[in-house]
Amino acid sequence: MDPAAVWAPQVPFGWDPVWTSTLLLLATYAAVTSEKVNRAIVALLGGGAMIMLGVLNQAAAVQGVDFNTIALLTGMMIMVAITRKSGVFEFVAIWSAKKVRANPAGILFMLQIVTSVFSAFLDNVTTVLLVVPVTLVITEELKVRPWPYLVALIFASNIGGTATLIGDPPNILIGSAAGLSFDDFLVNLTPVIVVVQLATSAAIHLIWGRRLRAPAECRLRVMRFDEKDAIRDRLLLVQSVSVLALVVLAFAFSRRLGLEPGSIAMIGGALLMLLHGLGKDAETQSHQAHATFAEVEWVTIFFFVGLFVVVHGVEQAGVLSLLARKLLAATGGDLRVTALAILWSSALLSAVVDNIPFVATMIPLIKSMAPSFGGPQAITPLWWALSLGACLGGNGTLVGASANLTVAGMAERAGHPIRFVPFLKVAFGLMLMSVLISSAYLYVRYL
Repeated sequence: MDPAAVWAPQVPFGWDPVWTSTLLLLATYAAVTSEKVNRAIVALLGGGAMIMLGVLNQAAAVQGVDFNTIALLTGMMIMVAITRKSGVFEFVAIWSAKKVRANPAGILFMLQIVTSVFSAFLDNVTTVLLVVPVTLVITEELKVRPWPYLVALIFASNIGGTATLIGDPPNILIGSAAGLSFDDFLVNLTPVIVVVQLATSAAIHLIWGRRLRAPAECRLRVMRFDEKDAIRDRLLLVQSVSVLALVVLAFAFSRRLGLEPGSIAMIGGALLMLLHGLGKDAETQSHQAHATFAEVEWVTIFFFVGLFVVVHGVEQAGVLSLLARKLLAATGGDLRVTALAILWSSALLSAVVDNIPFVATMIPLIKSMAPSFGGPQAITPLWWALSLGACLGGNGTLVGASANLTVAGMAERAGHPIRFVPFLKVAFGLMLMSVLISSAYLYVRYL
């Protein structure tokens, strides 16, 4: 018999498992938010404490880890690590700037669209790591202030990442836990995300874009950039784009293929590593494999592993079912009120705390509401509310999402720091606008 299946919390000293697991969860959250210790270390220690204090045993802890999410993240990271070596992302950024004749306002709009689209198919941190350096070069050549461009890229990365299953870690968590496919996210979230992105771009144009000007000679220098020079490996470009296209196609037909997204991503990553090493000797292939695996964000992967264990401990202790009952009582068991409450609370909380642990905690909470609303299918709008709130809420403050801090760090190193309060003054209002649009969309389409 599976020891996880029959495990009941066995906390020492007569401690209440509910309070023990809750305090461990809150301590983990506090340590992650403080950023005094690496978040992966914090999450693993939190998971270990759940086991040591008897809230879980090892078998139950392993059962709590969602390996589909881990495989999906790892596989996508492998593909991005190899694809970026081809130079395709820099190519698209330069091509976009030239398409609008190096007009500063046009570039501001185009870079948002490019970042939003990239973020829908890559993780948003990787996207900004690729697009920000090119943006800084272009703004330097145009002699315009980079601040509006960098803030716009932060917004576009978080908005675009909300559109698909693979665009943002919260969506990966939700999709895996709720059994939602790539198509489900594409059909249900992409329409509202297109509206949110266009509305945000229009607002950013009114705030900054319409006043941006660049001398004719500076625009001419940008027009002389040759985007083809950005391509460093044409064969790798073909291989990478081909594999990524196959992976996205497999995501779209995953139900018919009978494959989970994690399996598709891992197969895609392994295939691209194979193609990248073809025709090279064993030593070179080994070196390439080590270099590729070194670029996988293992801190993020192990953060997820530890977090899954912590949240599973809270779930096993009965905390989340208790919270679900209280939330249902507060909203009167009304699906519309519950969905909007989840959307707005997710957005406001994700503006100040890491949205990944928040979503990981909310998932089993929402799952436990299914019987009250008529089964798993009936609570589908709640998943979209959670995704929209958690992902878009990250735009509210400079610490709301990993992409925000990544851009801020790169900007500071380049001598263009993004400060918390000036960012907050612009960002919080734009975030509220995006959540208002999402509220209207959820209400009209589902509620």
